[in-house]
Amino acid sequence: MQYEYKTQGVCSSRILFDIEDGKVNNIRFIGGCSGNTQGVAALANGRDAEEVIRLVKGICCGPKATSCPDQLACAITEALKQG
Repeated sequence: MQYEYKTQGVCSSRILFDIEDGKVNNIRFIGGCSGNTQGVAALANGRDAEEVIRLVKGICCGPKATSCPDQLACAITEALKQG
């Protein structure tokens, strides 16, 4: 199932991804720092959703209270709650 998450407090505006059999796939950030968001997506792609949350939750970007990786954790958490 395709999920779309509207980010808050970061340069990217949305995150698109699928969760299938507990794995996160087809991660795509809309906006943000292209190299960083592509790197995060590549490293998280195919991993267990709960593992991705553990790895990236709480990461901050400079003085911001969040980051694109942290927003990915928020997005996956929300998607898992939706079932």
